Amino acid sequence: MSFSTEVSTNLKLALPIIAAQLTFMGFGVADTVMAGRLGGQALAAIAVGANIWMQPFVFFMGLAMAISAIVSHRLGAGNAPGSIGTFLRSALGLALLQGLVWMLIVRLAAAPVIQMLALDHSTAQLALDYLLAESWSAPLFCICFALRNTIEGVGVTAAIFVTGLCGLAVKILFNHLLLDEFGAVGFGWSAVIASVVMVAVYLTQYAVWPRLRALQLFERASAVSTAQALEMLRLGLPIGLILLAEVAFFGITSLLMARFGAEAVAAHQIAINFASIMFMVPLGVALATTVRVGHAAGAGAFGAALLRGKTGMGLGLVFALFSAALMGLKPEWITALYIEDGAVAAQAQTFLRFAALFQLADCLQATANGALRGLKDTRMPMLITLTAYWLIGMPFAYSLAFHFGYGPNALWWGFILGLALAGAGLSWRFLHKTKRSLGGPPSPPARRAGTVTGSP
Repeated sequence: MSFSTEVSTNLKLALPIIAAQLTFMGFGVADTVMAGRLGGQALAAIAVGANIWMQPFVFFMGLAMAISAIVSHRLGAGNAPGSIGTFLRSALGLALLQGLVWMLIVRLAAAPVIQMLALDHSTAQLALDYLLAESWSAPLFCICFALRNTIEGVGVTAAIFVTGLCGLAVKILFNHLLLDEFGAVGFGWSAVIASVVMVAVYLTQYAVWPRLRALQLFERASAVSTAQALEMLRLGLPIGLILLAEVAFFGITSLLMARFGAEAVAAHQIAINFASIMFMVPLGVALATTVRVGHAAGAGAFGAALLRGKTGMGLGLVFALFSAALMGLKPEWITALYIEDGAVAAQAQTFLRFAALFQLADCLQATANGALRGLKDTRMPMLITLTAYWLIGMPFAYSLAFHFGYGPNALWWGFILGLALAGAGLSWRFLHKTKRSLGGPPSPPARRAGTVTGSP
């Protein structure tokens, strides 16, 4: 397969995922906008609750990303679609258990964590009630993660966008309907309703889409396979820790920014929010790259896996050049969308220029991580990520900001260093691993990538 063909195939998979990721971001936007109508206290409570909720959310989402790698490998190796359905039934059983654990963690930890934040009583109680309501959606979200990642592995990514769009529409509708009766707590219950709808939409698509119906998910019941559950956990735990380490890296830095005053916090929020929106593109490419590399690696075609991984990383870098140019050359265009305050806008523009510097590294680390997941390589990437962010990036940022007097800008320098090291380490790991695999025995002709029925 040529480079140009691979670019087209990757983007065909990635674009619906990117659109779906933006719909999921819309959940938080909808809560923030509608909480603003209730006043500052409601907005603060939702912000606190959402930040606490996000930590386990990304961890359990990462656990499920192993499913995409496993499914794409099995399809690449020529496994029958029905066997994928059997695997999915095991994945759903494990997902339900994980969701119950997630719900229990939130219900037990929410009150102590909120108490540590020293909020006023009314705001703290509102944040707690919101979290306790939303906790009921945890098992449903875990089921969504399992269904979604199987769809990614099969390559029917348009189904993910359809589900995300339905979920967002329901979320906005019930935010509005529950607002008068429950106030901000209603946003937690609307998340529960939206997650029910998304599970229903996913299951409907498994019954309707031909390539998903071929998995025979509803054909017969089967017990959870211990071996398959252990495989998912072995691959998924490092992925979950990678995502948790990254979210915590950015989250802790946001908390440290508060020591430099309200203007610095507001400017930081503007810059990090815009950078997060831009990140949806390389994330979508990364998820598509996992599938493309997984199909090739499952077929034993490591030359194709190398091409597909390099293509994914290349697409990430191309987008990085665009987003970096926008943030670096015209940050005032971006800040004008958020705020008119001159001092906050000026500081946000400085932060956006720093964000432009880490775009290349951020896009590279995301897509390289996606390519490595396609090789089912997760433990070494976890070590690379933890080292880059927490052993080097965070100490560097903290020392310069608070011990050497460089102020809030130094916290962004930590982002740049941590992401640059992660991007370099992960891309080297992928190139080294695939080239080493190319030195092994050639794969049988029947297992060439792209020859498996149903692979994209």
